[in-house]
Amino acid sequence: MEFSQGQTVIHPHHGPATVAKVFSRNFKGQERQYLQLQVHSSDLSINLPVDQADEVGVRAVFAQDETRDLLDVLRAPTGVQEQNWSRRMKANSERLKLGDLPTTAGVIRDLIRRQEEHGLSPNEREMLKASSRLVLAELALSLSITEDEADALLRATVLEGSELAEAPQPAEA
Repeated sequence: MEFSQGQTVIHPHHGPATVAKVFSRNFKGQERQYLQLQVHSSDLSINLPVDQADEVGVRAVFAQDETRDLLDVLRAPTGVQEQNWSRRMKANSERLKLGDLPTTAGVIRDLIRRQEEHGLSPNEREMLKASSRLVLAELALSLSITEDEADALLRATVLEGSELAEAPQPAEA
């Protein structure tokens, strides 16, 4: 992936970030290209070697077809869930460690539905809040809507199976 100053990218663990600059730095006698990423949701600034960006999972904002696929994951049926909350937490934590947005969306879907049907443990509520941040940011950016609108869309899609036709259309990539 090519990077340019001002470009918005997605970091798998920190969410949306802007490429503040692309610069060179000598490291152990070798010159390497680096990205300076400014994370949107915080004052965090990350310097990352360009040649490791793919390995880390830095990527472009989802395009229209990828956003549709993400909404399909949110609309999909809930899989088999552990009844014991600590086992559920462990299984969901393992899924979230993958850093894959569709997998994260599946965890969010299952937690929201469980919250509506049975309630969540305090740890699961915190997991839902933290993991939702990344999906909400992606939806907001790819659909050019606010995070509040993205939250309403996410919940409606999970709980009511809303169709994408009812949602704002994603901006073309």
